[in-house]
Amino acid sequence: MKPDRPSFSVVAERRFRLAGKSIIERHNPYFLPVDRQREICEQKNIPFVSFGHYDYLGLSHHPEVIKKASEGLHRLGSSVGASRLVGGERSGHRAFESEMAEFLGVGDVMCLVSGYLVNLSLINYLMGPRDLVLIDELAHNSIFVGAKNGRYDHRTFRHNDLDDLERQLAEVRGQYRNVLVVVEGLYSMDGDIPDLPRLVEIKEAHDAWLLVDEAHSYGVLGATGRGLCEHFEIDPGRIELTVGTLSKSFVSSGGFVCAEKGVIDWLRFALPGFVYSVGLSPAALGSAHGALIQLREHPELVERLHRNSVYFRDKAREAGLDTGASIGRGVVPLLFSTVEQTMIASQALLEEGIYAPPIVQIGVPKDQPRIRFFISAAHTDEEMDRTIGIIAAVVAAGQDPERVRALALGGV
Repeated sequence: MKPDRPSFSVVAERRFRLAGKSIIERHNPYFLPVDRQREICEQKNIPFVSFGHYDYLGLSHHPEVIKKASEGLHRLGSSVGASRLVGGERSGHRAFESEMAEFLGVGDVMCLVSGYLVNLSLINYLMGPRDLVLIDELAHNSIFVGAKNGRYDHRTFRHNDLDDLERQLAEVRGQYRNVLVVVEGLYSMDGDIPDLPRLVEIKEAHDAWLLVDEAHSYGVLGATGRGLCEHFEIDPGRIELTVGTLSKSFVSSGGFVCAEKGVIDWLRFALPGFVYSVGLSPAALGSAHGALIQLREHPELVERLHRNSVYFRDKAREAGLDTGASIGRGVVPLLFSTVEQTMIASQALLEEGIYAPPIVQIGVPKDQPRIRFFISAAHTDEEMDRTIGIIAAVVAAGQDPERVRALALGGV
């Protein structure tokens, strides 16, 4: 007799429940069609504002960015149709990569069709037997998935604890051929950054390599948005690898790798995520190029982003809200005491036309639910003040069951 095993759908349902399905059974704030939500708000004469999108410089609707995307679409079509290695390259690909490399002060840049794919493919390809990958414990999922799929050892060090990193390197460096240390430039759940000057000193002292994921820090950190190196005035040439995304400050989609020119020349022929994937579409390439032009020509956008981020963080703290370790650059989380309070706060905001989805199960510790606010150069003081006021009211009602129920049923 065949064993009595549960069906695939039963297994899927069980795993969904383990992942936290009960949290969304009464109210699901996720996968909101924000274009429709904006229309609903306009019909009700309520201003709609989003803190759920990482358009840090407010460029996604900029006419010059849209124009560049449209030009690429109409001149070259909707797709490049193949891997760039075997027939998908267009002249704009290399031109954009060269401009990005010059802007960031790196040897060369290579773009991939997905930002997630960059870490997934790169780490696994670079490292092999007798190698070690050391990862900050709060690094992005793509880094951990990439590291877990290889034939090398991987371990974590405590978040931003470089004493722990240095201790581990001192203990185990001699056991491995190559060691890669992986951190983020700006941590997307907490809004804090690593101590890059000390990181560089540590990796050089222990003959290790350093990979910095600057997905959230390019366009955000530094006086002109050139990232963590500019923020700390460190020569980018001292870092072996940085990776970035085109979906955030560059308001497009895709990812990229930065390294010495010889390294990029090699990866163009070897990195699986590049070789076996289609090249960036003309429209995606055009919008990213348009955003790069705006960033390069208008550094005041970065200054405005910095000002808005600090304003939001400081106003929230003045209202007694917990912003964690955020340095006030693009990402400002507000931490709550319970999952219920987090969900209620998010719903209260949405009732007032403010989109800021809760993060209560995936990507953060279960005892640290939060709403993560992506601050933009385009946000206004009034929008930020109104948002903080609504959340402060939710937190103040935390000990009043009747008030909490009222908030849950329909706004503040």
